[in-house]
Amino acid sequence: MNKGAGSGPTAAAAAAAAQKQKTLMQRVETDIASIVDNFSQLVNVARVNDPPVRNSQESFMMEMRASRMVQAADSLLKLVSELKQTAIFSGFASLNDHVEQRTNEFNQQAEKTDRMLARIGEEAAASLKELEAHYYSSGHRTTQNSQQ
Repeated sequence: MNKGAGSGPTAAAAAAAAQKQKTLMQRVETDIASIVDNFSQLVNVARVNDPPVRNSQESFMMEMRASRMVQAADSLLKLVSELKQTAIFSGFASLNDHVEQRTNEFNQQAEKTDRMLARIGEEAAASLKELEAHYYSSGHRTTQNSQQ
């Protein structure tokens, strides 16, 4: 049961996996860019002044940037967890595919073996009939029966 390339559930699963991978990579790039940008802004806002004067606006900016960095880092951690789950489940999916493929191969081999055994049985029955006919019609059989 071979399926053509580009058709069936395998192609759909591959397309879905490629789309999911693209989405995950976009999330990674967005989160990393957010962390880098917010860290740069945090460093700029946290410049050292002499004397150290901080107003409430600078303090708020620092807190906001730090919060955004934490959110982006949390998003990356969730992404890692999702990738782990995907790897586990795709591993099971490929294992199931392999088991199904092997089952199909063994079923085909069993059918082939059954056909071969049936053919051998038919040939043996035909040969046995031929041998019986030859034996019962042979002169050798009649001479052995008359000597007894």
